[in-house]
Amino acid sequence: ISTATASSSATIDITSGITSTYKQYVFKFINIHPANDDVSFQFQTDTGTNTNYNQNITSTMYRSTNGEDGSSGGLAYLASGDLGDNTGLLPLASSIGNDADQCVVGELHLFEPSSATFMKNFTATFNSIAHSNRTNLQFPSGYFDITTALTRVRFKFSGGDIGSGTIKMYGVL
Repeated sequence: ISTATASSSATIDITSGITSTYKQYVFKFINIHPANDDVSFQFQTDTGTNTNYNQNITSTMYRSTNGEDGSSGGLAYLASGDLGDNTGLLPLASSIGNDADQCVVGELHLFEPSSATFMKNFTATFNSIAHSNRTNLQFPSGYFDITTALTRVRFKFSGGDIGSGTIKMYGVL
């Protein structure tokens, strides 16, 4: 449906294309590179022509991790990905480094954003290279506690610009 390319962008806002045409929208994130070091890649949504990006989210997240040298692998629950009916930005991936070879890649599924009956569920899988030279595979999921149609999505880092990268949006019937 659309492609957005970042180049020193504060945010990437998808403001069109999310309609009742599709039951599911899939966002693919390709080599999203932060300008700042040790940041989280985040998202939020909005309705109609609103631009506050402050819908109530309930979510959870867990992560598997392993050091570049093969040390300190593990699986953990991440409290930072737990939002309880919160209007803040949800971290999709955290601790991302900004070295030349560090970035985040992933996929986000948003289910029935145009439904006037159900809350809007989402699931995601993100892999990033942390500022500490670790690979982090993160699994955020949850729902937007709203029965109004979602029409906009915002992506940004917790600090600094999106230096480069591509976000592609697809519709699935």
